[in-house]
Amino acid sequence: MDILNSITDAFYQYFWNMNSRLAVLYLAVTVVIAYVIWLTRGRPQTFVKWLLPASVYRHKSNLVDLKIFLFNAVLALVGFFAAISFAPIIASTLLTSFVNLSGETYVPHEFSWGRSIVATIIMILTLDFCKYWAHYIHHEHPALWPFHAVHHSAEVMTPLTVARVHPFFRVLQILIVAVIVGAAQAVILFAVMGQIDLVTIGSANAGYVIFNMLGSNLRHSHIWLSYGRRMEHIFISPAQHHIHHSSDKKHFNKNYGEVFAFWDWMFGTLYITSGEEDLTFGIADADGVRIEQPHPTLWAAIIHPFIESFEAMRAPKRPKPAPKPQ
Repeated sequence: MDILNSITDAFYQYFWNMNSRLAVLYLAVTVVIAYVIWLTRGRPQTFVKWLLPASVYRHKSNLVDLKIFLFNAVLALVGFFAAISFAPIIASTLLTSFVNLSGETYVPHEFSWGRSIVATIIMILTLDFCKYWAHYIHHEHPALWPFHAVHHSAEVMTPLTVARVHPFFRVLQILIVAVIVGAAQAVILFAVMGQIDLVTIGSANAGYVIFNMLGSNLRHSHIWLSYGRRMEHIFISPAQHHIHHSSDKKHFNKNYGEVFAFWDWMFGTLYITSGEEDLTFGIADADGVRIEQPHPTLWAAIIHPFIESFEAMRAPKRPKPAPKPQ
C-alpha cells in the first residue's frame, strides 16, 4: 500500500501539482494557445497532425526523453530530490535566527498587501536570477557541461523534453536554489514582512503559475512563438528558447533566462528573434558542425556525462593568451 501511495503521489506531483510544468492544466492551455497559432497560420493541415507531428513524436530522441523522464520519476519516487530540497528549511531557520538576534523588543511588521507584493516580486526575481546563473555555469564550465548536454542533445523537442535532465544537473540546481533562494527569502521576509508569510510565498508560486499558463510548454516544442522585439528584452519567449537549443554557431550560449530576458540583456547573452528561423536542434562542436547523437540510450545519457566530466577535469588547463601590445 505504501508503494502504491508513493506512485500515486509521484504521478500527482508531475501531472496535477501546479508547480510542475507538465501539469494537465498547463498542457491543456498549451493546446489552446497552439490552436490559436494554427488558426493564424492559415490551418496548414489538420490541427492534430500539426500539433503532434509523427516526425517529432516518433523520433528516437523523444523516446530517450521518455526514458529519462521515467528514470528521474523513480528517483523522485524514492525521495532522492526531495531530500535536498531544503530552501524552506534554510529560510525558516535563518528567519528565526534574525528574530532571536533582534531581541525581545522585536515586533514583526503588520501585514499589508503592498509589503506582500514587494516581497513577492523580489523573491521571484531572486529565484529567476539563480536559475539564470545555474544555467550559465553549466554551459561555461567544461566539467559541468556534459551533464547539461543531455538536455541539449534532444534532436526534437516536445513538452516532455523539459524533463530530459541529468539527475546530477537537477541536484546542483536544487542545491544552488536552496541555499541562495532560502537565504534570500529569510532576509526579504525579515526586512519586508518580519515573519514567514504564506501569502507571500504562495504569491511567488503564483508567479510561476502565470508563467506556465502563458505557453511555457511551447519552449520545448516544434511551434514557434515570438513575443516581439520589445517584449523579448523583458521575457524569454518560446522562440528565444528554441534559439538556445539551436546547433547553429551564431546561437551558441544565448538566452539562458527562464522567465526574464533582462538577465541575458544585462550580461550580454541575449538573442532577439527577428522572424521565424529554420533551426536544427542538437549538439554541435565549436565550429557549429553537428555531433552525432551522444545519448542514443538511457545508459549513455546517465553514465557518459560522468566519464566526460572526469575527462574534462583531468584535461590540462589552456594557458591564457598573452596580452596584445598596446
